[in-house]
Parts: sequence; C-alpha cells; structure tokens
Amino acid sequence: MRIVVFGTGPFATPSFAWINQSCHQVVGVVTRPIRDSGKRRKTAENPVRDLAESLGLPILSPFDVNSADAIRQLAELQPDLFFVCDYGQILSGECLAASRLGGINLHGSLLPKYRGAAPVNWAVYHGETETGVTVIHMSTKLDAGPCLVANQLTIGADETAEQLEPRLAELGVNAVSRAVQVLDDWDGHSAIGIPQDAGQASRAPRLKKPDGLIDWAQPAEQIFNQVRAFQPWPGSFSQWQGQQRAPLRVILHQVACVESRGGLPGEVVAADPGQLVVQTGQGGLRLLSLQPAGKRKMDGEAFIRGYQPQPGDLFGPS
Repeated sequence: MRIVVFGTGPFATPSFAWINQSCHQVVGVVTRPIRDSGKRRKTAENPVRDLAESLGLPILSPFDVNSADAIRQLAELQPDLFFVCDYGQILSGECLAASRLGGINLHGSLLPKYRGAAPVNWAVYHGETETGVTVIHMSTKLDAGPCLVANQLTIGADETAEQLEPRLAELGVNAVSRAVQVLDDWDGHSAIGIPQDAGQASRAPRLKKPDGLIDWAQPAEQIFNQVRAFQPWPGSFSQWQGQQRAPLRVILHQVACVESRGGLPGEVVAADPGQLVVQTGQGGLRLLSLQPAGKRKMDGEAFIRGYQPQPGDLFGPS
C-alpha cells in the first residue's frame, strides 16, 4: 500500500520506522511546520521530521492540513492509507477522503478511555495500573473511530509518564502492523472494527501549566500520582514558605507516601537528616528529589542541608 505518515512527536517514530521498513511504501510525511518568529527560526523538537529527512522522504508541513491546497497535495500522492500519530491537527472528512482507505490513528490508551492529547499523563494521574495502545479507523470526531487493534500493558508502581510513553510507543508497532494488515485486506465498504462505547469515554486534554500546581489538601497518593504524571512538563510544583525566608518555588521530582504524622496539609512535619516529610489531606509525603527555582535537582537530604527547612514550615500558596 501507498501510505502517508502524519506525525510530529516521538510517540509516532517507532511505528513510522516499521512502516518504512515493511512491504508498504511511505509516499509522504506530513508534520508540524517550522515556525519563523520573525527574528530567528524556532526549531522545536520534531523527531518525525528528523526521521523523514534522514530517509529522504518528501515532507509536507501545512499550517492547516484541512485547507484545499493541502488536500490537493495529499491527493496527488495517490495514497491508499493515512497513518496518523502524535500529529497535532484533527483531519476533516474531506482530508480523510483523499486516501482510498481513509486513515488509522495510533492512540496511547485503551480507548474509549482517555481520548485527547495527553492520554499517557492522565492515565498515570488517575492511578491506573494498566493501560495500552489502540489503533482506530479514523472518523471526524476526536479519537472516536472503531477500534481495529488494542494492546495492553501494566504500569509500574513508581513509573512516570516520561518512562511509560516510550514503552507504549514500542507496543504500538505490533498494533499498527496488525491494523495495516486489516486495512490491506478490507474491501473498503463493509463494516470494520469494533465501535467504541461513547458512554465509557473519558477525556485526556492537553496539559497546561496550572495543572502542575500541587493541592496539599489532596491525599498523599493522589499527589504521588500527579508527580509521576506531569514529568517532564508541566512538572509538579509548590511554594515553600520557610521561616524568615521569602517564598521559594520548588518542583517535586520524586516523592513517596508515608503514614500521617499530624499537622495541616502542606505543613513540614519532619526535617531530619535523610527525610523531609510534608503532611497532606490524607497521609504524608516524603520528598525524595526536588528542585528549587533556578537551581539543579537535589535529593531531600541535600535540600535539608542547604535550605534548613523546619517543622512548621508550609508548602502551598504564598
């Protein structure tokens, strides 16, 4: 089959590489355009573009993939199938119709759960112990097409979203290879895939900076999941208000749940050598790795030595 790959981020690259090495032909790659700030060109990370350039494949970078000009360029490639993953734009019905068999999308969750731009992060945030990848036959609604293939895996107890995402991307290769075979065998008319139950759908919206603000009234387990979920961005952060110190913004990189030691949510209840513990709405959190604003990441013991937090200090709004 003649396949056009749509993608930008790293989640797409293992499956893109497999398609390129398979018996199918990548006839074009559609990726996010390089934006010119006016003074200098900003080159955001784009591993799909990098791979396409290394393979000498033709690259399209429309600002609007659903424009008449972009659809015309896609149709000229005479594609049999679109493969879409980690791209950044939603394809219209007119755009999908430029491909003989429409498009398939590799998504980083077990659909219909976690539809949206950040499924890996929100699965970790909500404390899921299992997740996976799903390949759907695309419709014009976000992540709502019928499911062709789904592969499942277990989330590690301490695993961060940053660690989980590449594992899911690799898991996606098998799912994509099976889905491409399904489309290769399809007559283009009969029903295909398993329809999603919209009543079971949940959202995974794009992350925003305020998502990282820690609410110390939440249970320790929820904050633990938040810290794992929002790495590397937006991070999980709070203000530390030490005695006779200006409030200091601190990013938490690693924490552990411990038993409650009394105190108010956000209150430092232990600052002994080797352990820095903050009370939450339910239970305590030991701060294992944190990063003061403008400084490097350090372990809790180094923070105690350098900043001398005391029981009674508060983490929370200044």
